[in-house]
Amino acid sequence: MYKRKIPFDIECGIKITMEVMGGKWKSCIIQELDNGPKRPSELHRFFDEASPRVIDQQLKELEYYGIISKVIYPKVPPHTEYSLTETGKTLLPIIEQLELWGDYFRPEMIKRLDNEKESEVY
Repeated sequence: MYKRKIPFDIECGIKITMEVMGGKWKSCIIQELDNGPKRPSELHRFFDEASPRVIDQQLKELEYYGIISKVIYPKVPPHTEYSLTETGKTLLPIIEQLELWGDYFRPEMIKRLDNEKESEVY
């Protein structure tokens, strides 16, 4: 894990939440694991625009914070599955609200992206 140069402010709830959930793919991973346990390769395929290294790193961080659990099945060939913990399930309503806000903001985002494209043409 990354060693901090600046001490973490444990008094701020938003900072704690962002520490645990912050990361481009963490919310998506949590949401996908709500559908049931997944092997790492399934998650890599599901988020194919992300590098496997990034997905693996974010899985490690989520496991470290107790949001997901990792089970290694010692059979031949061995395989690993990740699933949501009870603590992880408490993040689902937050992720749902983030998704609703994203849906609300989508038209504005489209306008802004279109304006960006138009300004690049000239």
